[in-house]
Amino acid sequence: MAQTAAQKKTIAEANALKKKAQAQIKKNQASISKLEDSAKTTIAEQEAFKAQQTILDTEAELLGKQAGIQAKATAAEIGAKLNPKTGKYELPKAGVSYTATDGTVFTDLATYEKYQELLGEKQDIASTKKRAGESAYALLYQEFAQYGLGALVEPLKSYIEDGLSDAEFTLRLRETGAYKKRFAANAQRVDKGLRALSEAEYIAKEDAYQDIMRRYGLPESYYTRGEMGRQEGFEKIIANDISDVELEDRIATAQKRVLNANPEVTQALKQFYPDITNGDILAYTLDPKNAIENIKRKVTAAEIGGAQIGAGLSTTAAGAESLAKAGVTGQAYQKKAATIAEDTLRGGQLASIYKQDPYTQQTAEANLLDLPGSAAAKKQTDKLKSLEEAAFSGRAGAGAIARDRAGVL
Repeated sequence: MAQTAAQKKTIAEANALKKKAQAQIKKNQASISKLEDSAKTTIAEQEAFKAQQTILDTEAELLGKQAGIQAKATAAEIGAKLNPKTGKYELPKAGVSYTATDGTVFTDLATYEKYQELLGEKQDIASTKKRAGESAYALLYQEFAQYGLGALVEPLKSYIEDGLSDAEFTLRLRETGAYKKRFAANAQRVDKGLRALSEAEYIAKEDAYQDIMRRYGLPESYYTRGEMGRQEGFEKIIANDISDVELEDRIATAQKRVLNANPEVTQALKQFYPDITNGDILAYTLDPKNAIENIKRKVTAAEIGGAQIGAGLSTTAAGAESLAKAGVTGQAYQKKAATIAEDTLRGGQLASIYKQDPYTQQTAEANLLDLPGSAAAKKQTDKLKSLEEAAFSGRAGAGAIARDRAGVL
């Protein structure tokens, strides 16, 4: 930037004023020193010296301020800046450029300085946000780490630069897929009009449920922890807002109803599967839909066996399991048990009398429970019925097989 003659003159005047102020200050200081040397010891002379010193100091200060203000104002009019190295006001030299810390280049010093100042402010703001974000992240991580869930929070490190608050970090966390999977029952609760549980409340419920199930001897498969400590077996209970008190009441009720009130079933279970525990039975009773297949199969077979024992029929684990595999339930067998027992006894007698193939319990079961092979069983039953009717056709109501009752020989 080329300087005009007027600009050169103005800068020279500003610098001259500043030089004059500095010279006056130096002169005043010399006068003060001289006064100090010649000062007398009387109080009056000392007071006069102090007054003179104050006047000189004030005069120098005012002159300096006046010169500085005038020089600064004069230089500002033409864009001159004080050079800290030379102590003089100068205009930017032609061809000079200024590079900011972010790489932006300026040719105007004032614009460069203003831009650099803004960059500094932005950097301060960014640093403050980062410190706030680091603090909020640390608090959230610490909270989850105590439950062994620190890994849930780690992906949120990328948000530290955004300066999120602890509340904002928590909201972002609850939007992640990993969080939703770990606390899956909360979504079901909200769908049912219930409030979502906090992480601490959720984990406390899991711990309470686990403690109850352990005390009652339920299988570990019902409370095994998976990834991130997730216990899938409890999600349905939490979603339905079942308290630990209610859960324990349900288990105690099931224990009384099944283990104590159905001795035939328990007898069959112990007979068929010596290793089965009361906890296995309770687990099935509490949640038959989600019971592991092995327990479900055993309980169903035992219910069939219990019905057979109650009706005085023979029972084996293999036979009961075969019926269960064919789709027969304990309740269905119980309804037919008395008839199966009656038909097995009478059919066996008639087969012996009329020299026919043996009529067994399995034949009666196939005929009455519609099992595979039921056609052959029905044919055998009908044949024995016909033989008895032929033998006793002249006797009204004689013989069990001659009775007109559906499903009875």
